[in-house]
Amino acid sequence: MLSYTDAGAAIDWLEKAFGFRTVMNFAGENGAVAHAEMALGTAVMMLGTSKPDFGWVSPRDLPAVNQTIYVAVDNVDAHFQQAKAAGAEITRELNETEYGSREYVAKDLEGHDWSFGTYRPAV
Repeated sequence: MLSYTDAGAAIDWLEKAFGFRTVMNFAGENGAVAHAEMALGTAVMMLGTSKPDFGWVSPRDLPAVNQTIYVAVDNVDAHFQQAKAAGAEITRELNETEYGSREYVAKDLEGHDWSFGTYRPAV
């Protein structure tokens, strides 16, 4: 579950930059996003408007990144180009790793770190 100061803008941006699609989006008070689910392929993630009283805040409200997200994608080169074209801040260029993955890292509009690559963990 990711927290965003402006979850509505994050949903739009995640669709455009990373290719997620919105599965559900429940409105909360004052137009906030109480709970949303977004999918990329078969993977689903959840997000919502920050709730500081629960300790759930955007990376904008923290002194450092407190987590990173890794998503395996089939065509990482095309994904990278889509993210770049949408203005994603690329923090590690597309590269080959010593463990056989092709991947890159980008920040979203509020500073969450996202890694996308071809590595698929063993089940």
